[in-house]
Amino acid sequence: MRVLVIGGTGHIGSYLVPRLVIRGHRVQVVARTPAPQYTDPRLAWGEVEWIVADRSAEERDETWRRRMESLDADAVIDLICYTPEQNRLMVEAFEGRILHFIHCGTIWSYGPPARSPYAESDPRRPISEYGQMKAEIEAELIDRYRTTGFPATIIHPGHISGRKWLPIDPQGARNGVGVYERLARGEVVHLPRWGRETLHHVHGDDLGQLFEAALIHRGAALGEAFSGVAPHAMSLLACCEFVASLFGRRPNLAFVSDDEMAEVLGEAWATTQDHLAHSPCCSIEKAQRLLGYSPRYTTEQIYIESLEYLLETGQLVV
Repeated sequence: MRVLVIGGTGHIGSYLVPRLVIRGHRVQVVARTPAPQYTDPRLAWGEVEWIVADRSAEERDETWRRRMESLDADAVIDLICYTPEQNRLMVEAFEGRILHFIHCGTIWSYGPPARSPYAESDPRRPISEYGQMKAEIEAELIDRYRTTGFPATIIHPGHISGRKWLPIDPQGARNGVGVYERLARGEVVHLPRWGRETLHHVHGDDLGQLFEAALIHRGAALGEAFSGVAPHAMSLLACCEFVASLFGRRPNLAFVSDDEMAEVLGEAWATTQDHLAHSPCCSIEKAQRLLGYSPRYTTEQIYIESLEYLLETGQLVV
């Protein structure tokens, strides 16, 4: 199968593209730079056909549309589409001439879950502009499938992580190694409220597996949306306890108000606020049942891999 991957060098594509090549697909990757960011380029990347292009720049005129219309593929995986307008262009460029179109969404399109774990059939109540746009894209693709047969699938990733892409940390931010150092040394770590809000991570390779599974089980995937997350969500408190335990410690925690937390985190507080507001917890039952999704990484294993990388590279000193 000829598979066109848009933005295939980032968090997901770095793991997905080698999987597709190994499976025997002919893979074209459209990206600004012809090299993966998070995996070794020697891992099956030699078979990739590169199309070097800057999507943002080319969308300012008709260049991107013409480029998409000129490409032949059996399946298109769009990893870097963020607005309904961008997606409509892609649908218009490929409708009637591809077998499968897979859009990368986000669990932010769900909004805060009214019940946990959140199922893909539950109502969408996005609270951020990013989530609202992704929810609109999903709705349009599902409607297009139902009305014209456009072969769409949507996959909603959680907090994407990997060996070189650190997970959202136990304070709900992405704020360097400081919180890990404090947990490892038994120093005070501040948490907002009582630390009960949740994070739902996913490893980039597990996402690669899910996108690949959607291609394999095309009939079950068409017209459907799937959550791409680890087997379970974890609270900020549980994340702190686990990371500290890796260094033989219990966390030394201080539970503080939002205002105090904002002073502690500075600019990183905005990221934590976003995660507190969403407190995601998603189900993978549908992806398991229809696509055979079987994530290898729990959130705990994601933290282990990331901390090993920080220690090996000297970024984390304890």
